[in-house]
Amino acid sequence: MGDMAAFRDEVTAWAAGGPSDTARELAVRLPVQVVVLLEGPSDAAAVDAAAGRRGRNLEAEGVCVLPMGGAMNVGRFTRLLGPPGLGLRLTGLCDERERPYYARGWQRAGVGEEAFFVCAADLEDELIRALGVARVTELVRAEGDLRALETFLRQPAQRGRTAQQQLRRFLGTKKGRKIRYGRVLVEALDPDRVPAPLDGLLAVL
Repeated sequence: MGDMAAFRDEVTAWAAGGPSDTARELAVRLPVQVVVLLEGPSDAAAVDAAAGRRGRNLEAEGVCVLPMGGAMNVGRFTRLLGPPGLGLRLTGLCDERERPYYARGWQRAGVGEEAFFVCAADLEDELIRALGVARVTELVRAEGDLRALETFLRQPAQRGRTAQQQLRRFLGTKKGRKIRYGRVLVEALDPDRVPAPLDGLLAVL
């Protein structure tokens, strides 16, 4: 396990009520400069892929990309990692519906709301809109998932939804699929088509 992965694990355990000693020691030794707070691993895969496409190694830059296991945990992580705790610089990415959780967490930690970025629906939706339905469908075919998509689209629940909405829901129907496509969709983007929230996040790192 890499040092930054160890730091992520120690912070997650600390947030769950464990001891803080190892997380504090790793934060200094690495050193960790910035923590990117994200809802889950699919967002982390997309952020890492987007940074890699720009020739950046976030871990080497002291940036910890940290999936929190849900937006409702953000207050706990900002308290531990921000000014009240380790004093690290915080940023993040969230869905529009999660903005209130992030805003409260940032406020309680004494960090301005401009430090995090908001997707209109979620990051997958932003990526699908940036690529277009036809291109995403091509990628699904290339990944060997076209038959699964066609089966999904025949479900009565999908009637009346737009093609973009259907694709977004399809990505979340199987464990691990959102994580894989977080990377696949980002790697297919033209450099000038990176969604604004993701582009903004990378710009402040």
